[in-house]
Amino acid sequence: VLFSILDIRLFWSEDERFHSQFRSGEIVTFEPYSKYPACFKDISFWTGDDVGKPFHPNDLNEVVRDVAGDLVERVELVDTFVHPKTKRLSNCFRISYRSMDRSLTNEEIDLLQNEVRTVVSEKLGVELR
Repeated sequence: VLFSILDIRLFWSEDERFHSQFRSGEIVTFEPYSKYPACFKDISFWTGDDVGKPFHPNDLNEVVRDVAGDLVERVELVDTFVHPKTKRLSNCFRISYRSMDRSLTNEEIDLLQNEVRTVVSEKLGVELR
């Protein structure tokens, strides 16, 4: 089976998740991706010396994956803000949740997101917004 692709209909796909895996002249093994939609949730918090221990994005990734496991597809920084008066730094991260075998409901992701917020606050010492 060419590139380990079991469904030949993918060759006619216009999905960038499919096309981005292949480059001219390279033979790679296809990495399956979910056909189900993602659910996006944002988390914003203040970081810095005045709110607790130093913050590192890898710590956030670890906490989010510990709570939500394989449902987390991506954690990415989408915005930063420095308060004009206090000079405090706020970060906003977008968490993409997606299942490989089913559609996720907003209700179930809201429950996970609330748990993520609690654990992030407790373990990372940041102040949630």
